[in-house]
Amino acid sequence: MPSSAITISPAQQKDLLDAAQQAANRAYAPYSGFRVGAALLLEGGEIVAAANVENVSYGLSICAERSAIVRAIAQYGPKLRIHAVAVSNLNHAPSSPCGACRQVLSEFMPPNGIVFFPFDGTPETLIHSLTLAELFPLGFDLTHAE
Repeated sequence: MPSSAITISPAQQKDLLDAAQQAANRAYAPYSGFRVGAALLLEGGEIVAAANVENVSYGLSICAERSAIVRAIAQYGPKLRIHAVAVSNLNHAPSSPCGACRQVLSEFMPPNGIVFFPFDGTPETLIHSLTLAELFPLGFDLTHAE
């Protein structure tokens, strides 16, 4: 993790990962069986967690990360800032945020925000962390549009 990354305490990281795991237990994934939870650490220290919710059409499903963002906005308003996000799943599988989730995260998270996620499914190396800029280097940004 680069030195410019937002710093969070080991206790905050543990709380965030625990909240993501608990959310994964509540996921609605009857079609894929891929149950995911995400937890956001907001600028004020609040943790907001949510799970993925599938739909039989698949295209109308919502990932845990976007579900958590929607929940956080409903609770704290649209000016919230995310310092870190943790992703967990019950399938012991790699699962970094998808492209759509990365783009939505970039709306509310600074480039030096931290993203924790399972990346290879083995207990020894289950959690990986990158800054949002490392995970999503060229996101869509209207400030560069002419």
